[in-house]
Amino acid sequence: MKKKVLMALSYVAVAAAAVALTLLFTAKPAHYTKLEELADLLAERFVDGVDRKKMEDAAADAMVNALGDRWSYYIPADEYSAYVEQKNNAYVGIGVTIKAHELGYHIEQVAEGGPAETAGILAGDVIVAVDGTRIAGMDMDEGKKLVQGKSGTTVEITVSRGGEEKTFTVKRGTVKTKVATAVMLPGNIGLVAIKNFNTNCAKETIAAIESLLEQGATSLIFDVRFNGGGYANEMNKVLDYLLPEGQLFKTVDYTGKESVTKSDAKCLEMPMTVLVNESSYSAAEFFAAALREYEWATVVGVQTSGKGYFQVVYELSDGSAVGVSIGKYVTPKGVSLEGVGITPDIPVEVTTEQAAAIYAGTLDPMEDPQILAAIAALKGE
Repeated sequence: MKKKVLMALSYVAVAAAAVALTLLFTAKPAHYTKLEELADLLAERFVDGVDRKKMEDAAADAMVNALGDRWSYYIPADEYSAYVEQKNNAYVGIGVTIKAHELGYHIEQVAEGGPAETAGILAGDVIVAVDGTRIAGMDMDEGKKLVQGKSGTTVEITVSRGGEEKTFTVKRGTVKTKVATAVMLPGNIGLVAIKNFNTNCAKETIAAIESLLEQGATSLIFDVRFNGGGYANEMNKVLDYLLPEGQLFKTVDYTGKESVTKSDAKCLEMPMTVLVNESSYSAAEFFAAALREYEWATVVGVQTSGKGYFQVVYELSDGSAVGVSIGKYVTPKGVSLEGVGITPDIPVEVTTEQAAAIYAGTLDPMEDPQILAAIAALKGE
């Protein structure tokens, strides 16, 4: 009986201690939020300890995702500089675009004139080692850190090409993304490929157009496939150059404030087509929509993504940032593209292999089904 009494008293003591600890932990100031409370609880009680920064990043990302908006996003502090570089169309690196591969990283694109191209690396190569470290199965972020470094330093890149391995010494440097390229096609048709609508887009795109006009172009094809969008002011400058007087871009922000951008009377009047695909986002699909609504161009390709919100990026106190959808925009005729996108006037599918080659810039324009369809449309066929 004595043993049972002692056991009962011990249970009471443990329960009382637990209640005391609970009361002690929950007795917090009124301004103390649930997230702060949870973070402190985990930091204090989790048996293996916690990484507060990692936990805060995960919480911030979850908060943004909880908005249910596919366009708002969180940028950790260690990724923000790369984000800014991308928006500026200039970054320090070797100048390749990669994706995961069973052997390492498949090189999708090689920047023209960049360090990798200068060293002899080609699109289609597979990076299998960096400075002698094999990267098969390695996390992409971890692998990128091996490749990245200060401008002027070198890195040994081993690639697999045609079943053989080759090692190249690459000197890291500032890589400027060429935003717009111009190619003259048969029949005096000018092809202008626009990579994005970020910094320098308008300047380079207009220069590309004018170079084609000087070569005798009598019609134009604009390629905004795989164009992820960018700054509205860069897009508006290009549209203003092309289109006659009228409304271009209308926005309504979170306060209800409306803003309208208009084009002047000066324009470029000639037959035009625009190429789009499922990876044409935001400013890219708006660009195509505006040209079509003015009856300035025919749209060729596949359905676009459907984005109708615009974001502003706010830097946070720890160097991280958040891109928040603060408003909506509509086409010149007042149509929202959100969740809808653009249905091409001339639908043309491509194979997976062709799409990969188009993205890499390795497909001959005269073997590209969508470009051939655009040419036929310009010829009235």
